[in-house]
Amino acid sequence: MAQTPEPEQLPDALARLYDLDLLDDPGDLDLWFALAEKTGGPILELMAGTGRLAVPLAEAGFSVTAVDLDPSMLRRAALRAAAADEEVGQRLELVLGDVVGLELPAAGTFRLAFVALNSMLLLRSRDAQRAAWKALAAHLAPGGLAAIDAWLPEAADLARYDGRLHLEYLRRDPERGAWITKTAAAQHDGATGTVALTTFFDEGDPGQPPVRWFRRDVVRLTSADEQRVLAESVGLEVELIAGGYDLEPLGPHDDRLVLLARKPGSAA
Repeated sequence: MAQTPEPEQLPDALARLYDLDLLDDPGDLDLWFALAEKTGGPILELMAGTGRLAVPLAEAGFSVTAVDLDPSMLRRAALRAAAADEEVGQRLELVLGDVVGLELPAAGTFRLAFVALNSMLLLRSRDAQRAAWKALAAHLAPGGLAAIDAWLPEAADLARYDGRLHLEYLRRDPERGAWITKTAAAQHDGATGTVALTTFFDEGDPGQPPVRWFRRDVVRLTSADEQRVLAESVGLEVELIAGGYDLEPLGPHDDRLVLLARKPGSAA
C-alpha cells in the first residue's frame, strides 16, 4: 500500500510543482552552457529557482552563485545539488536574496550573469526590471556578459487570455507518485501591460479526494526595445538581440527574447 506523504506547506508544494512543470524541457540549457564556455566563470544566476540551470552548470565545472527570494525554491536547489557529486556543492553557492538592491561580497567578479526563462517578467514594474539589470551590471567583472531570456507574446495569444480555465496536463508526479491535474487561466490587461495567471494543481489518485494547491502570479510584459534601453541605462553595451536560444537575430514572428549585453572594460 502506498504511504501517505507528509503534509506540505504551500510554498514547498509550489516549488515541487514548479519542477513538475519543467519536466517538459524548455530547451535553454545548451544556451547557458555555450555562454558559460565562452565567458568562463564565475557565474551568477538571479531568480534561480530550484537550480534547474545552476546545478548543471556547477556539474560542468563552473563556479556558480544562485540567488532567489524563495526559501522553498532554494531548499530544492540544495537537494538537487546534494544528489549530484560532492564537488558540485563546493562549486555552488545558494543565496537567499532579492534582485532589487542586491549587493553580494563577490560583486564585480562574475564573468557571466543572467536571468533565465521569463523570470524578468515576474518583476512587476519597469523600475524593478531596471533594478535587475542594475544588479547584473554591478556584479559583472569588466568585460563580463549579462543575459536575459523573456517571453514576447503575440497579439493573437493575448486576445485568448480572457480568464477562462483550461486543462494544461494530467501528469504523475515522479517524486510523490500521485496524479496531478493542472488547470490554469490567464487574463490580459492591456491598460497595464500585464497578464494575471491563476493556476490550480489537483493532486490525488483516481477515486480519492484530491488536495488542491493554487497560485496567482502577475507578469509584466516587455519588449526588446524596452529591455535594450534598460540594459543601456545601467551602463551595459548591448551586443545581441536574438529571437531564440539559437541566437538568431530577433524577427517579427519570434515569441522569445534573448538579449546579451557586455560590461565595458577588459577582462583582468
